[in-house]
Amino acid sequence: MQLQHYLRVLFAATTLMLTLPAQAQTGDEWATYDRVFENGARQAQWWEAGWSGIYAASLVVDAYQSSEASSRDDRFDARIGVVKSALALAGTLTDRQPHRAALAEYERLKAQGELSGVQALGLQLAQAERERRGWEARVSSLVVNSVAGAVIAADGRERDGAVNFATGMLINELQIWTQPNQASRAINHFQPARVSLGPVTLEGEYALLVTPQQLSATWRF
Repeated sequence: MQLQHYLRVLFAATTLMLTLPAQAQTGDEWATYDRVFENGARQAQWWEAGWSGIYAASLVVDAYQSSEASSRDDRFDARIGVVKSALALAGTLTDRQPHRAALAEYERLKAQGELSGVQALGLQLAQAERERRGWEARVSSLVVNSVAGAVIAADGRERDGAVNFATGMLINELQIWTQPNQASRAINHFQPARVSLGPVTLEGEYALLVTPQQLSATWRF
């Protein structure tokens, strides 16, 4: 009897994982979707404007210091800063956050009542958020800051080169972790659910877990 119970539980959980995209959504769930996509798009806009402004201001200051600083070392470092700030600004302006495009697609899907399409869109957005926080997002910054630090060190200032490298990596890390992640937080969160299989009714919680390496569903009682 115990074995039969476990088999029913296993089958019900498997059925839930396969049918999650087709589950009916309540009004509260639609409100959650609204918050996820709208807040994500809003934060993405502020993030892009904020970091573009930071790098633009840094570029102006470095450009001025590159010719007007009283110290030869400060002028040298400012010229390196001009290159770093220009690259960072260009990256921020060209590598746009996906949230505003996702909001436009969400509004289209919602108007058509395509619930499964909205769920898939949420998964895609969460995956994009995770990828933008992954190791690959740090490679370009690692290369730029390593070269900048090495150039300063080759000028006979190893300590200044190390500080320049560490500061650049820290700023890049702040940039990465201030990106919007509403979709990841909403999806990787257990929600109440009920599954009926004949005379058996199971109540528990499910979560869709999204990582850069996998996409899975988890059920718990």
